Amino acid sequence: MTEAKPEDLIYDWNARNRRGPLFPLRDRKLSFFDETLRDGIQSPSVRDPDIEAKKEILRLTASLGIDAVDLGLPGAGPRAVADVTALIEFAEQEELGIEYACAARTHPADINAVADIADATGKEITVYAFLGSSPIRLYAESWDVGLLLQRTVEAAELCNKRGLPMTFVTEDTTRTPPPILDQLFRAAVEHGVRRLCLCDTVGHAVPDGVSDLIAFTRMLLESINATHVGIDWHGHNDRGLGVPNNLRAIRAGADRIHGTALGVGERVGNAALDQTLMNLKLIGEIDNDLHNLVPWCEAVSRACEVPIPHQYPLVGEDAFKTATGVHAAAVIKAIRKGDDELADRVYSGVPAGWFGKKQSIEIGFMSGESNVVYWLESHGHQADEGLVEHLFGIAKSTDHILTDAEIDAAIQQYRA
Repeated sequence: MTEAKPEDLIYDWNARNRRGPLFPLRDRKLSFFDETLRDGIQSPSVRDPDIEAKKEILRLTASLGIDAVDLGLPGAGPRAVADVTALIEFAEQEELGIEYACAARTHPADINAVADIADATGKEITVYAFLGSSPIRLYAESWDVGLLLQRTVEAAELCNKRGLPMTFVTEDTTRTPPPILDQLFRAAVEHGVRRLCLCDTVGHAVPDGVSDLIAFTRMLLESINATHVGIDWHGHNDRGLGVPNNLRAIRAGADRIHGTALGVGERVGNAALDQTLMNLKLIGEIDNDLHNLVPWCEAVSRACEVPIPHQYPLVGEDAFKTATGVHAAAVIKAIRKGDDELADRVYSGVPAGWFGKKQSIEIGFMSGESNVVYWLESHGHQADEGLVEHLFGIAKSTDHILTDAEIDAAIQQYRA
């Protein structure tokens, strides 16, 4: 029998109707923007990490090929200023090669705070200047479009004066009508803004809405001969669509995708950048080395005191565990063929080895005897018939997956 590669054994319905690459604008590099150290720590349940933890997170972020990072909001106060300054100095020492960015209101105090750090470090920092644009926000704030235009122009002019590149961020873009966006985007571009950031601030959008909004923005930029202006997509996860919307934004023509590690952020969080990168890797759209994706998420979990759910994709404790007899048997048979890649794919849509993890066979109430045999052999024990029967009986009498400690105790009991 001719040996087959896993890719020859998997029919991919996901690619059946794809025409060309997911990202069609090959003249523009696909960029990733990490918001973990700014929007992520605005979650009501996280701890703002100390500076050493932030440095470790930043180092891991850069190792994943994430090329731009929001380092914080200096307008928030002295600690934010100190942390942003220290992170830039650290990134320069480590030669991380990332683009520095900071969030700011379209307010002189916030923009000047970023500019002062740029002056002190001698490094360029992109200002992500945000301004609420939706009618519901205007009504709540007693604003009008004239005020928005004034603040947009003043922010852009101040950034130009202080020598800072500016990305114009319309908060709640996904609930803002075209006439308002048209006026704001034109004004921003006329005053030198380099990028437009479309925000799904409250997690309102569905994928079709993402496509329509980005198509509108792309056509507007083409109509004013401003195709050099980049389009960012910044999503939240209130409807559980953060990652699907990120992928749709790429297909629709956004060239910079935002997110956070583990999807941490306000309310239910931002789009998970780790899951976005994982999916793009799986469909062959990026070739980034993602072996540090799991350590990155684990570092954020520790530093921000955010527990990782056991069933969280890729990173969760249960992501590559199986104790069900028929599933485990298929994996074990693949392992016994001496083909680790086959074992990695036969009962998993995510190859664990691509991301520095491996499949794990457990013993529990849904297991078969093959689980027991494999566990014993892979842990250096001889799988004699009596011991296998003893462990199998214990597993069938429990209501959970046996821990290693429970199995070791059962082995000692049998041998005694």
